[in-house]
Amino acid sequence: MQSEPSSSLGRVLKAKLENRNARSALWTLPEPSGDLVDFSSNDFLSLSTSPGLRSSFFKELTSDNPEFRIGSSSTRVLDGNSKYALSLETHIATFHNAPSGLLFTSGFDANVSIFGYLPQPGDVIIYDELIHASVHEGMRVSRAGKLLSFSHNSSNDFRRVLEQCVAEDELLRTGERNVFVSVEALYSMDGDTSPVAELAEILNHLLPLKNGHLIVDEAHSTGVIGASGRGIVCDLGLESRIFVRLHTFGKAPASIVLCSPLVRLYLINFARPFIYTTAMAFPSLAALKASYSMIQDVKTEDLRQNIRRLMHNLHTRLQTLSIRSIASGDVDRLIRVPEKCPEGSIFPIKAPQALSLATYCRQRGYSVNAIWPPAVPRGSERVRICVHAANTQIQIDGLVKAVEDWVELTKERAGERKAQIESRL
Repeated sequence: MQSEPSSSLGRVLKAKLENRNARSALWTLPEPSGDLVDFSSNDFLSLSTSPGLRSSFFKELTSDNPEFRIGSSSTRVLDGNSKYALSLETHIATFHNAPSGLLFTSGFDANVSIFGYLPQPGDVIIYDELIHASVHEGMRVSRAGKLLSFSHNSSNDFRRVLEQCVAEDELLRTGERNVFVSVEALYSMDGDTSPVAELAEILNHLLPLKNGHLIVDEAHSTGVIGASGRGIVCDLGLESRIFVRLHTFGKAPASIVLCSPLVRLYLINFARPFIYTTAMAFPSLAALKASYSMIQDVKTEDLRQNIRRLMHNLHTRLQTLSIRSIASGDVDRLIRVPEKCPEGSIFPIKAPQALSLATYCRQRGYSVNAIWPPAVPRGSERVRICVHAANTQIQIDGLVKAVEDWVELTKERAGERKAQIESRL
């Protein structure tokens, strides 16, 4: 840490950082890992390094576009709007079978806008306990009267929470008060999918007066799940039953809120992150349009198929390793993997010593991230693996071998420590 600060605020900030550092929870900006095999980024389709996307992007930049500006002039509610942005919103909304869309500069800003400004005074927000931090930030500034969580991906617990709300609130029963429900289509830390269809059915059954509004964050399913990567909602045919969908784009700095024209206009007028943020410049919009052109290309289906093959192989190999570790007497469960293979690109390895495992993998040439509280609940520390279309079977084999070697090394060291303790008795 740096030298002793001279102000009381500086001393408080330093103490908090030192406390986090003592718990091995201090974030620092990592050095670029260009020489490591990428198993950490959210560029699931590997489009950011695609020659095809690069070519499409440059073509879009040099197209006959009189609105081409390097920077942006203002917010969209003043002078920063463009026909290009409006056309792109319509194009993306049509692709996802939505009536309209509104672009935001990030998924974080979009979620803050949705949950901070759509709920009216006294409304209720019910959310999955593992929902993204951006939703929590939106709820923190919202005017909702109640914020209630339900057990992760549990339709039964969601029903219990909603039934209790309806029983206690006459305005919910008469349709004069609203319930907003927040879930992720595919969860960013666990890689599992939400029971969206079941939740929609329960919501419509208990709130038949259309005052129940299901909001689905598709950030980690975009481009990967469903026909042409349209996402889970489209894959299930639930477009008409979802109040708002959020799609983010790992290839371009943007997100889009898919909603009705009424909700779109409301957000334009009341969502402060949208109103007071400078509009995206043309190069960012062009990158987004080029990305969507690539996602819709029939050749991209091969990329999605490759992800599924690699995920299945990774799951099979690590599951075998986990079972073998238990059979050999690993009572501490050094690693735990999902029972079922995740549907998307995110694969968690639960590990009490996640930081040690991640560090070892990086030393072996594989870029993976350790995730610990508060990003995940205490006791569920994990190494988060993201499989990409450009990864190879050889790279998967190498990563599995690194995990296997770490397990053996850790068990060996634990045995040595136990022997040393026993020798002193």
